Amino acid sequence: MTSTSSGPSSNQASDQPVSDIVVVGGGHNALVCGAYLAEAGLTVTVLEGRDVLGGNTVTEELTLPGWHHDSCSTAHVVLQSNPLIRDDELGLISRYGLKYIVTDPAVVFPLDDGDLLTVHPKLADTAAEFARFSRADADALVAMIDEWNAGQRTAHAYFSAGLPLPDEPWAHSYEQLRQRSAWEVVSSTFEHPVTRRVMAWMSFATIQPPQRPGTGALPAAIMAGRLAYGWATPLGGSGALPNALAAHIIDHGGTVETSAWVTSFLTEHGRCVGVRTADGREFRADRAVVAGSHLRELRAMLDTPSAVADEAARRWRPGIPLFAVHFALKADARYRSDGGPLTSAAGGLGSPDGLLRQVAGLSAGHVETNDPWLLMMSSTAVDPDRAPGGTFKFLTVAPMLYDGREWSQTDAMAYAQVLLGIARRHVDGIDDADILAVRPESPTSLAAHNLSNIGGSCHGGEFALDDGTVIPGWLDYRTDIPGLYLTGSTSHPGGSVSGRPGRNTARTVLADLGMPAPMSTP
Repeated sequence: MTSTSSGPSSNQASDQPVSDIVVVGGGHNALVCGAYLAEAGLTVTVLEGRDVLGGNTVTEELTLPGWHHDSCSTAHVVLQSNPLIRDDELGLISRYGLKYIVTDPAVVFPLDDGDLLTVHPKLADTAAEFARFSRADADALVAMIDEWNAGQRTAHAYFSAGLPLPDEPWAHSYEQLRQRSAWEVVSSTFEHPVTRRVMAWMSFATIQPPQRPGTGALPAAIMAGRLAYGWATPLGGSGALPNALAAHIIDHGGTVETSAWVTSFLTEHGRCVGVRTADGREFRADRAVVAGSHLRELRAMLDTPSAVADEAARRWRPGIPLFAVHFALKADARYRSDGGPLTSAAGGLGSPDGLLRQVAGLSAGHVETNDPWLLMMSSTAVDPDRAPGGTFKFLTVAPMLYDGREWSQTDAMAYAQVLLGIARRHVDGIDDADILAVRPESPTSLAAHNLSNIGGSCHGGEFALDDGTVIPGWLDYRTDIPGLYLTGSTSHPGGSVSGRPGRNTARTVLADLGMPAPMSTP
């Protein structure tokens, strides 16, 4: 999507209009930031290097014409608790056509005996499913979610917004929970292998190592999201979100350009005043420049030294690489159950032991072939207009290097067949005769598909601090270069479709400009 606004004044040196704000990148966080700034009355120019908006929040015809696949993100569950959507702060739902489907089932978990455990978008129904295996675990789930909703959820919103937690008992309870590891929380709270499996699987949904301290809030946070919103699926595909944000920016006098690859940031008298694109154009900003650029790459794009960019690049590492497979099917896949065939937007496979082994093996280049954590997605099960048949997707994790080398297409297809063999134990409609086309995406090809997926990570990677703490996003939205701000998946609270980095950066910019923010807190 490209539009030119006539609002900003002209700059003779660059022969491009001068905006109040230039935003680098068209990922969903950069667009969220730009939309909030536009809502506040600033003129905004967004520059995306690729020919499609959205970054990793995009829908493309990856297999066959007419089959619209979500290249990376599919569910937008975490986004639903952001006031951007929860309170419709920018009118994306009421004015710009964004619509989410709350799915039931939220996600199904095939079991070895041929049955399913189903997570529903309702606590009582999901607790009843847990009670089939353990009444104590059903009670533990209810207690966990009740405590989450009683105050930990609010504390998590403050944390995600980059704001200090209030001095309240519920905030202390949240911080104590967060400092633990996800696996410690799951193993100490649930006793039955099936319920432990479900909760461990859930805790890994944001692709953070489950044994890492600091992940302890994830089991409650992620399960609470599924219980509230199901597998929150954007109607028309993941790209509906960036398209609605772009429409908002343009409607508020801004500009959104694709195929505008920014190669450098411009500074004058120590202040960032604009950017230069690969084709030699300069875009100037009177008030601020927001970099959605990957933090590892930022320092090479600056024409002046930055201790912040140097420090972030030094501490950054890829985190866990992803492996995906996209299928075009004749019809929707169906899960086997005691009650008969079932379609679902999402299904999960993999035991805690398999997950822990899979994550531990990444550094050694080990590919899990027996019991991997596996997310299976079928968007056409709830949004049939996306394809004339069925779409199906696998998502798991794999090492960046396969047997010490980058993945070849042959390697990727071979591992896709391994995953198919595992899924076929529980899923019908994915035999060879049912598959019209298949496209595997290894860490190598994911990095090539979107240059921000450095190291095969679609979640922005992570940062290692001196005390050994690992954080998924850089904590400060300001840089040491006046006028230059940070956003995107490498900013707090990190990857996933949360919109939080974009909203947080917009609030920071507006505070520095002395302007009221068109948003609630947190």
